[in-house]
Amino acid sequence: MEQISQAFLTFIDSWGYFAVAVLMAMENACIPVPSELILGFAGYLVSAERMTFTGAMTAGMIGGMAGSIFAYVVGATGGRKFVDKYGKYFFVKKSHVDLAQKWFDKYGIRAVFFSRMLPVVRTFISLPAGFARVNFKQFLFYTFAGSLPWTALILYAGVLLGDNWEYLLELGHKFSAAFVIISVAIIAWLYFRRK
Repeated sequence: MEQISQAFLTFIDSWGYFAVAVLMAMENACIPVPSELILGFAGYLVSAERMTFTGAMTAGMIGGMAGSIFAYVVGATGGRKFVDKYGKYFFVKKSHVDLAQKWFDKYGIRAVFFSRMLPVVRTFISLPAGFARVNFKQFLFYTFAGSLPWTALILYAGVLLGDNWEYLLELGHKFSAAFVIISVAIIAWLYFRRK
């Protein structure tokens, strides 16, 4: 895994924004490439003035959306049986798909938004959305709305940490949980204030 991670870092170091987009597409297409690795390192490159924040953010969002659309289409056209049968060849664990399916079954289309900030689930949530063939425009909206803050936050954390960006890999799950709790609290506050 360490050698693979190093290969990803070399890819980003050499190809810049294009590599960020490709790797984020892979992560959102259910191939296990941690966004903390991609965006954390991209954030470090921003801090070293080898990338711009806007450029890295745009590349991350384009890749993330492309990968999510791909996973949605696979889910919508192939269905659960197809994913269970062939997913293992692309490192897709049935247990991960089951977890995403539970979130989707419980929260419906809203799960596409909230799960973008959760470990494991964020990578696989597009599949059950595809299985259910939810409205594609809604899927795009919730995917974009959920991916934007997560992408910006991880990238910015990489910028702030600079040379120490690798701490993001250790703190990834805790960071996700804290981000979700804060997001839910803010949304609840806005909702009750509006009421």
